[in-house]
Amino acid sequence: MNITITAVPSRNKEKIWYTFEWGKGPGQRKAAKVFSYAKPKNQVEKNHNKQAQLLLITKKSQLILESQATGTGFIPAHRYQHNFLDYYADYVKNNSRRGNRHLEGSLKHFKTFLAKDFLAPIDITENFCTRFRQYLLDRFNGDTPANYFSRFKNVLKAATKEGYYRINPVEDVKAKSGKKRKLKEHLEAHEYIQLLKTPCYHQDIREAFILSCYTALRWCDVRQLDWVDIKGDQLKTRIIQEKTGEPLIITLHPISKVILEKRKAIRPPESTSSKVFKLPSHDGANKILGQWCQAAGIHKHITWHCARLSFSILLQDASVDDATVALLLGHTTTKYVHQTYKRHRPKDQSANIQKLPDFPSQQGLNVDCPAINN
Repeated sequence: MNITITAVPSRNKEKIWYTFEWGKGPGQRKAAKVFSYAKPKNQVEKNHNKQAQLLLITKKSQLILESQATGTGFIPAHRYQHNFLDYYADYVKNNSRRGNRHLEGSLKHFKTFLAKDFLAPIDITENFCTRFRQYLLDRFNGDTPANYFSRFKNVLKAATKEGYYRINPVEDVKAKSGKKRKLKEHLEAHEYIQLLKTPCYHQDIREAFILSCYTALRWCDVRQLDWVDIKGDQLKTRIIQEKTGEPLIITLHPISKVILEKRKAIRPPESTSSKVFKLPSHDGANKILGQWCQAAGIHKHITWHCARLSFSILLQDASVDDATVALLLGHTTTKYVHQTYKRHRPKDQSANIQKLPDFPSQQGLNVDCPAINN
């Protein structure tokens, strides 16, 4: 491979930028991202030019090595990132998918676990991976630890294929779900009505939460909701369906349409911001949401996620089949409908207890059931 270094003067002729060329076809030219001063004015600029020439020679050598290694499975040392956090961040950047927060979350919590800015790939051992898994299990419930750790395993699997490891250090460390599953509260149908009737001093939060109750939008979805996502009676969510690769489309309930029509008058699509709602931080929104629920006489710990849970439960109460509920939530199977988005608490114990057999009168109980009286 014969690589030529070509000098290209800048527009003002003060600097010279360089490119590598090894042919005239597409992809046979690459910017070196190195410049030198055309007319160095002092010793600093002269030293810069000397270092720039050395850097050009190094980069040219690296390109030749990459070309020679093609198809051999050998990876030149300069292609490796010495800080594994940089590799992890690049993997997240290149593989993140809209609507899937677990990959980004895995990096975030990995950094918190590590508590430092540098990690050499060689320091990641099986024991290290086991400690990270335990860290997740100690801090999260349900499937969250398994979801984050599975993404971490994907990163190390990719790193192993790229030559960072001879044996994948996390291969024998299985992802685990948390044993404790904290049951979240949900809203019943009459509580929906209570919220609709109760004013809230933060109108954006009130209407955004009601919309979430009728569409199952997550906090991150409703916060990013844009007017371009709404077409007539349908809403395009940020959730990407794995089978089609297309966004999930939800048909709007009449109450949702009323809210959106009202929002158009307040924050029209042609305004400076194309977002439907102007919302505070997640913690701030949940705090206001709690105050609003108390004002409505709903004495439960309601967070934004409860809207999505309530959406699922009330549809199941109305005998909507699990497959349809799963589709509306953006899931490809009914697994999470059965495990997470289901009714854990009965509507009304007293109403159900009354369905048990009873005597016509209390007097009949005294006469006909002496065993109970004894």
